[in-house]
Amino acid sequence: MSSRAKIIWYGLTIFISSAILLVLEITAGRLIAPYVGVTIYSWTSIIGVILAGLSLGNWLGGVWADRSGNESSVGLVLALSAIFSLFSLLVLSWVAPILQNSELDLISSSFLYVLSMFFIPALLLGIPTPLLTTLALRLDQRTGHIVGRMHALAAMGSIIGTFLTGFVLIQYIGSRNIIILSAILLFVLAIPFFRTLNFKSMGVLGISGLVVIVVTYQHQGFTNPCDQESNYFCLRVVDSSDQAPYGSAKALVLDHLVHGINHETVPDLLIAPYVHLMQELVEHHYAPDELAQLEYFFAGGGSYTQPRAVKAAFPQSRVVVAELDPMVTATVEQAMYVDTADMEVIHGDARTILTRLQSEKFDVIVTDAFHDIAIPYHLVTREYIQLVKTRLEPDGLFTTNVVDAFPNPKMVKSLMKTLQLEFKYVDIWLDSIPQRPQRMTFVISASNRVMQSDMIESRRGFNRRWLKINSPLQQSGTPMAELPVFTDDYVPVERLIAKLLLTTEGL
Repeated sequence: MSSRAKIIWYGLTIFISSAILLVLEITAGRLIAPYVGVTIYSWTSIIGVILAGLSLGNWLGGVWADRSGNESSVGLVLALSAIFSLFSLLVLSWVAPILQNSELDLISSSFLYVLSMFFIPALLLGIPTPLLTTLALRLDQRTGHIVGRMHALAAMGSIIGTFLTGFVLIQYIGSRNIIILSAILLFVLAIPFFRTLNFKSMGVLGISGLVVIVVTYQHQGFTNPCDQESNYFCLRVVDSSDQAPYGSAKALVLDHLVHGINHETVPDLLIAPYVHLMQELVEHHYAPDELAQLEYFFAGGGSYTQPRAVKAAFPQSRVVVAELDPMVTATVEQAMYVDTADMEVIHGDARTILTRLQSEKFDVIVTDAFHDIAIPYHLVTREYIQLVKTRLEPDGLFTTNVVDAFPNPKMVKSLMKTLQLEFKYVDIWLDSIPQRPQRMTFVISASNRVMQSDMIESRRGFNRRWLKINSPLQQSGTPMAELPVFTDDYVPVERLIAKLLLTTEGL
């Protein structure tokens, strides 16, 4: 093979191996999502661990290149990276039960998942670039030309791997199939470098790979916990009939969180207390003769539990749903008794959609787009609240729910403070006052029409009641004056919910 052909071959190897590393990085987020969700902290762990492995691999590759590194070394490293990529699925099947039963917080758990699964593959995939760059320099003395080319190919491969995984592979192939495909490509990439590798080493690599495949299969490492994977979520539908007073019910699980429970034959039975409350607030806010033809906007569809209940109880009402993920809508239509034919479903970001509906006015706007403790920042800011206010009728009602730590929910109090800048009456509701510190789902209502009662009792479905906790909330814990107003430029959500992130309450 000519020197020019070898340099092209080396460059192509760097390009593909760099692309596969980023494929693994993006896929890591999906693999750990069913266990720790998707937060800025899980992605910080992923990026940090991958970069740490890559950096160490680059250094080791450079040292190796200056000593005895050759083409066989590259083949060995690529084959090992294929084996350890598959091994990550086995590690997940081992580590997940341990971490789920541990007392570790969300940040520590996220870090340990990624460290145990992807540090070694990242390290191994960091070695070929300096090795191959050094080998290329032995064939071409133009140092700057060769080094620049190899770095550019590594960067370009990383870019292609990122876009390909995020836009295509996750949705059409699935996370575990991506890992398997990546391992196969790495092994194929290694084969041309095996020309000078002895048969004993090749046999050890082959047997090691086979053992990893067999053991991973036995431990169900290749089994995907998701029914479907979209570009946003791992989706599962599970039986939740034990949560219903009678009949059958199903729950939608997005990543690791139950997003709603739908009863098969009683569509207006709201099983989750916070969803029940959000609808009861509407029915207490408006007079009985006003309820039949209200216009609703839902920022977030999820399991479509409340929109479904509204259409069942008040068929003449108008329901507009902004759902980010089309696959969520398809899943609930197929498996959760939801018929969206009499709703207006728009797929996209809720704030963007609400901005486009310039001539629309709604009686009720519901934001139920928060994913556990992962907060879409742009749906809690003053600018968003101002947008909501312009789309509401003068006496309309805005409701939202937030997961926070009791008894000092700083996130909830900051959101309350933000809402009070735009609405005359802002109320915080709970179904009970806990006797010990814990995570709770708070419901917040805002309007320019006063809610007369400090306690709401349910008018339909389960016999429940909820308490307005404005006064005790504002008078205890962190003073309201010390908490920020959320704006598009400043939304310190993670700092405010640190108790959930740094303790086991967040999982």
